[in-house]
Amino acid sequence: MNMNDIEKNGLVLLGCGKMGSAMLKGWLDGGLPPASVWVSDPNPSDWLVGIKGLNLNTDLPSAPAVVLVAVKPQMMADALPTLAAMGNGETLFISVAAGITIATYEELLGSRTPIVRAMPNTPAAVGRGITAIIGNGLATADHAELAEALLSSVGQVVRLDSEDQMGAVTAISGCGPAYTFHLIEAMAAAGTAKGLNPDLALTLARATVAGAGHLAENSEEDPSQLRVNVTSPNGVTQAALEVLMSDSDGFPPLLLRAVEAAINRDRELGE
Repeated sequence: MNMNDIEKNGLVLLGCGKMGSAMLKGWLDGGLPPASVWVSDPNPSDWLVGIKGLNLNTDLPSAPAVVLVAVKPQMMADALPTLAAMGNGETLFISVAAGITIATYEELLGSRTPIVRAMPNTPAAVGRGITAIIGNGLATADHAELAEALLSSVGQVVRLDSEDQMGAVTAISGCGPAYTFHLIEAMAAAGTAKGLNPDLALTLARATVAGAGHLAENSEEDPSQLRVNVTSPNGVTQAALEVLMSDSDGFPPLLLRAVEAAINRDRELGE
């Protein structure tokens, strides 16, 4: 199965919010004909409505190459039964819904359904996302390659060894953008508290976090060494890091507690 199969048999996108729209834009920009895509969304955006040739909220093909599920987890129970007839066949189901296990999909769609579960993150909206994927026993190497090709339209793709890792992935990369945005907020607030104009403080914080992230991603040195590079002995950065890196109440134990809370909540949502 490959992209030619999608052009021939079609791709169904169930849910087209921010994540679905980002993926769809990536596919269309990559040359996938709109006529090969069926989108089911109760509240389509003006952008979606304006795509000529797209099959929007029409009858779905009986055996599409791929169904990509991008609805919110709370809507899953209502949405999937409409697709159950496509299960137990050759159609590959790819899910980007947080917290919904492969076992749940197999229960709703049939145990002979090839399924790939994926966890993307919101930087996908600007083509800088990262998505982790894991397939069930029916998902072949070709299925995994097709899922990777589709999801790479919005950023990097990594493959997991087991579904058990998905909770930690969700807590790190899925939720991680929110942690980073909060870091920007906190840095800007601290700058304002120490006398900077709020707009200037925000500009400095935003550019610093974005620039440091870009450097971390593109440097041959690991983040620990990059941190050392900025930290002069007994200098101002070291003074700040002694607070942030405290084993008792610093950033590492705080972030660990945050990640554990996210994993626990992810588990609860999947029950």
